[in-house]
Amino acid sequence: MSPRILVAEDDVKQARLIRIYLEREGNEVQIVADGRSAIDRARSTRPDLIVLDVMMPHVDGLDVCRILRAESQIPILLLTARTTEEDMLLGLDLGADDYMTKPYSPRELTARVRALLRRAKAAGRAGPTVFRVGELEVDPARFEVRIAGEPVVLTGKEFAILGVLAEEPGRVFTRAQIIDRVFGFDQNVMERTVDAHVMNLRRKLEKGRGHQYVETVYGRGYRLIAPSGSAL
Repeated sequence: MSPRILVAEDDVKQARLIRIYLEREGNEVQIVADGRSAIDRARSTRPDLIVLDVMMPHVDGLDVCRILRAESQIPILLLTARTTEEDMLLGLDLGADDYMTKPYSPRELTARVRALLRRAKAAGRAGPTVFRVGELEVDPARFEVRIAGEPVVLTGKEFAILGVLAEEPGRVFTRAQIIDRVFGFDQNVMERTVDAHVMNLRRKLEKGRGHQYVETVYGRGYRLIAPSGSAL
């Protein structure tokens, strides 16, 4: 079956251009022009990926992202005219898997969509192995993370980074290695983008628990550790 992509964009010309390029890739594309419609359509059709403009009527893209991320792990690619680092970090913090600023290249957009779909498909094919570090469990097959049986909701990128670290607990992964394993084709990803995802990941894992799971090794990178007194 062709991947089903929901495009939420109120600019008619931009929406038409995105549709053309994505349909050339063999995708099935739906278009909505406001945030409320994006939420309703995502809930009713469960697309494989959402291309989401930030500035939209009724409900803006950031709120759409926050609402949908609380309900599902559908990959979300944000589009925005805002270019500050704070805006980028806010979008990632709310659950976006990737982020593009306008004006953008339609060819780059389709490449990023391909990468997100490929990673989502790979996660769905993952084997039955469940990685455990102390009370932390990472289940790639179910795309689930639990601590002491309590679920932890992560974005696609956060889950992918945690998955890399969980494969070899205690090993230090450099930012360059994480970029290669998680972002793949996108060689323009900056190290601070990795840092932003790790910051959000760490906060979610440690929230209300008082334990550190992701440790920064200064000058090197990151590693997954068990809380004091727990076994790796």
